[in-house]
Amino acid sequence: MRHSLKTLFFVAPLMVSVPAYGQLGIIDTKHNLSVSGPGEIRALTEDRICIFCHTPHNANTGQLSYSPLWNRDVGSTTYTLYQSSTMVAATTQPTGPSRLCLSCHDGTIALGNVIEPAEGIAMNMELTGRASELGTDISDDHPVSFSYYDALPDPELAPSVPQGLQTYGNGGIHCSTCHDAHDNTHGDFLVMDNRYSALCTTCHLKNGWTTCTHSTSAKAWTPPNEMLQETVAESACLGCHVPHSAGGPKRLLRRLEEEEVCYPCHDGTTADYDVKGQFGKISKHPVSFTTIGVTANHHDPAEDISFLQGHVECVDCHQPHAANDDQAQAPAASGKLNLVDGIDLTGSVVSPINYEYELCFKCHADSGGTPPTVVRWNNENNVRLEFDPANPSYHPVADVGKNAEMPSLPSTDEPTLTASSIIY
Repeated sequence: MRHSLKTLFFVAPLMVSVPAYGQLGIIDTKHNLSVSGPGEIRALTEDRICIFCHTPHNANTGQLSYSPLWNRDVGSTTYTLYQSSTMVAATTQPTGPSRLCLSCHDGTIALGNVIEPAEGIAMNMELTGRASELGTDISDDHPVSFSYYDALPDPELAPSVPQGLQTYGNGGIHCSTCHDAHDNTHGDFLVMDNRYSALCTTCHLKNGWTTCTHSTSAKAWTPPNEMLQETVAESACLGCHVPHSAGGPKRLLRRLEEEEVCYPCHDGTTADYDVKGQFGKISKHPVSFTTIGVTANHHDPAEDISFLQGHVECVDCHQPHAANDDQAQAPAASGKLNLVDGIDLTGSVVSPINYEYELCFKCHADSGGTPPTVVRWNNENNVRLEFDPANPSYHPVADVGKNAEMPSLPSTDEPTLTASSIIY
């Protein structure tokens, strides 16, 4: 009888519930910090694997509302949080599973500083200086410890809590929503393969994304500071954004300067056209003059375009989540200008634009009554009014010209132009 009970005791633990995306394969991952672990950071003598996070006795429960037999002190750290004008939910200090992850990954507590054994665990090194050390400033990391329900209604989020992600029954978004600390099958401890940004797009549903060139291009490229070459489509969101330690904390951009996010592809190496080279010319849009979070009057997706404040960035003219290669004829906007906002012939905001000139009017017109940002040589510096079809004369940008015959057309340079042509 004793033998039977002993057998049951050892078999029962194998029947514990395992998350759908987790295989508990921690032994072969960097989270195995024991002396036998495969990573660079290891204990000097400790051979137990789970002890670095969990303990069966004397676990930390007093500090935590969520404590899976936690074996670490989480401290009383105050974090600098992610902030964005486009985020509906309010960010709060990390709680629950996110706080547990940060007890190692904020770098404030030594990896071997555990509750049991009381003397701690001697390690060969710490996280210091590694990408996995996030620090206490997590304003450049994807926000955590908020309710997905609070982020709604956001038209660019899935309308309900996505299935298959761990949200703890209350829509809570935590580190463990995207990462499974026990399973590194997909790399970076992600809960699913994120090629083509499959994980990102589980929550983020960007308008126009499915037909966007950044979502469909099969051209090969290597993301900055990385070694693996992949297609633009495979990189998808991660071509421009990073979830941790972003160069630009607003919108989690790879680089602080917005144009520098575009240049690695749009310098003629991946994209067909060398846009970066164009901005080296004397006459250009001054995209380098303003930077999000650094200079005044920088671009913000939530800004009121009827009152723009003297800036021009790549994303003022192009929507990177929707731009495509669809062709058009004047005056219609082409796919490269898909889903951008502008000002129409009446001076009203139009979202999105139908005609290319409506994009130009956003800056080169009165912008709904604000002072024009570009002053012309003649007495009229409002380009919207210069192209008004009610004028005695105008270039045929917004409508067909008034002259019944144009002796200079067709010319040798533009043999297809006629008196009824509209031009860009």
